[in-house]
This record gives sequence, structure tokens and C-alpha cells, in this order.
Amino acid sequence: MTTLLIVDGANVVGSVPDGWWKDRRGAAERLRDRLAARAAEGVADLVGPLDVVLVVEGAARGVDPVPGVRIEEAAGSGDDLIVELAAGAAEECVVVTADRELRARVTAEGARAVGPRTVYP
Repeated sequence: MTTLLIVDGANVVGSVPDGWWKDRRGAAERLRDRLAARAAEGVADLVGPLDVVLVVEGAARGVDPVPGVRIEEAAGSGDDLIVELAAGAAEECVVVTADRELRARVTAEGARAVGPRTVYP
């Protein structure tokens, strides 16, 4: 069974002070590429292959998908979209975020929450 890994792009990128605020889309693209490199083998205790979804919002929208990483663009709240995706997951679902409120919301939907260091840097 494949694990759905939903990544809160804004939160994960924001967890590393590397100048991401100067180019939010570029930062999301770097995260996407890092995720693509790990999708097949897995991350931490999650054995690959993983079904990776990177949720982007605001200035980070417009990031293209690559093999191994699907992109979901939030028209409004990225958190609301993440909860919606987690609630609709047919497989095991893990959400990557440090946002405490979001972690509580996705856990209530049956997902497991892990921190940004699971995937980045």
C-alpha cells in the first residue's frame, strides 16, 4: 500500500531561513526537487514509493509538477486544502507541517503529522 505524503509547502520552506522570502516560487521548486529525489525510496520511517503531494499557495503558485511529486495549488487557505486532501485519502496519509493547528486538524481526519525535518533540509 502506498503512503500519501502531503507537504505543507509554505510551512516547510519557512522552517529554514535560507532567503526563501525573496523568491517563494523558487523555494517551492527547490523543495519539490528535494521531494522528487526521495519519493521512490521514502523518507524517515516511511518506506517508498510515496505518493507525494506538495501544496503551494500565494506567490509560490505556478510550480510545475515533476515525476514523483504532484502539485496542488490552494486558491485560498493552504491549510484548508491540506485538510481536504487528508480527509479524502484512501491510503495511509502523512502530513508534513510544523503548524500545530493544522496538525490537530489532519490528525482528527485520521492522518499522521510529522515535522518539516522529515523532508527538509
